[in-house]
Amino acid sequence: MTQLSPANAERLKLAFQRCRDMEGTLSERLQAYAGAGRDIFPAYSEAVDRLVVRLKENGGGENAPRPGEIMPPFMLPDETGRLVTLDSLISQGPLVVMFYRGHWCPYCRLNVSAVIKAQDRIAALGGQLVAIMPETQKYTQRFKSDSGAPFPVLTDLDNGYALSLNLAIWVGTEIQQLLSYLDISNFHGGDDWMLPIPATFVVDRDGLVRARFVDPDFRSRMEIDDLIVAVRNTSEGR
Repeated sequence: MTQLSPANAERLKLAFQRCRDMEGTLSERLQAYAGAGRDIFPAYSEAVDRLVVRLKENGGGENAPRPGEIMPPFMLPDETGRLVTLDSLISQGPLVVMFYRGHWCPYCRLNVSAVIKAQDRIAALGGQLVAIMPETQKYTQRFKSDSGAPFPVLTDLDNGYALSLNLAIWVGTEIQQLLSYLDISNFHGGDDWMLPIPATFVVDRDGLVRARFVDPDFRSRMEIDDLIVAVRNTSEGR
């Protein structure tokens, strides 16, 4: 099993910084980073390809809440330990609920960076944002601090909420070994190697899902322009 060398870890870090700062859409940044990853750490990219095939064959994420369905309620602690509910958030306007794999995931960090840049456009439409991750508050706090996220980052310990939405998956032994340099058990407060399928839901004041993006391939995320359109349509009741 090929492990990530320190030299290649540094190359990936520099590639992430380039992709984060480059001009272009979120999808273009994600694709650029995925291309760099395939060159620098091909064993991991190939393992992810196999995982994605397995997940798609098994309908991974397909049974998550669809447009027109109720978004199941949650009560989860934010990065300060304060309990946050779905009801309290949707009472303020359309809500964007984003599931992230963890503070360590470069694709999640590229995603949140693009969302933060669109924060003013989303707020102008009355939209709220919340992120959910399967990490303890120490690491959700780090994610919020490192990204500068101006919205709550909630802890979904043991992926309980993600499981209720049919989004939690076991990554498998191959990827677990390739990512063994990460202290996932410390991040999660348990050695389960379960991660959510990254997903984005736009929920209206009545708790109905109005739009969603769910893709078993975590290298793909909802494009920012599509997110803005979904929030605008939800805000206008369309």
